[in-house]
Amino acid sequence: MISAFFHNYTYFVTTLLLVIGLYGMIGKRNLVKKLIGLSIFQTAIFLFYIYGATYPGATVPVWDTRWGASAAQYVNPLPHVLILTAIVVSVATTGVALALLITIYRRYGVLDERALLERMKRST
Repeated sequence: MISAFFHNYTYFVTTLLLVIGLYGMIGKRNLVKKLIGLSIFQTAIFLFYIYGATYPGATVPVWDTRWGASAAQYVNPLPHVLILTAIVVSVATTGVALALLITIYRRYGVLDERALLERMKRST
């Protein structure tokens, strides 16, 4: 009973984070807020894959005589490794995006999407 509740709760939290991140990317005009929304969206995707890769009663993939040799009793480590790589890429992407936002602000003096487009049209 508790296991099923926790499983459904984690997917609810993941869906909530997906919606918040999507709203931040689409609904906001400030570029920094869009970047924060992107980070939240990426985190929700990471949680979705991690939750999907675990199941009740499984243990870490280190062979132990108490658990036996059945592969069904161990958690698959591949999704966790892939998500770890995705987290590194996410941090790098966020760093590059922040550097671009600094450059945009220094050049145009604004981070609002509409005002930025107007100033870009005027400068060409």
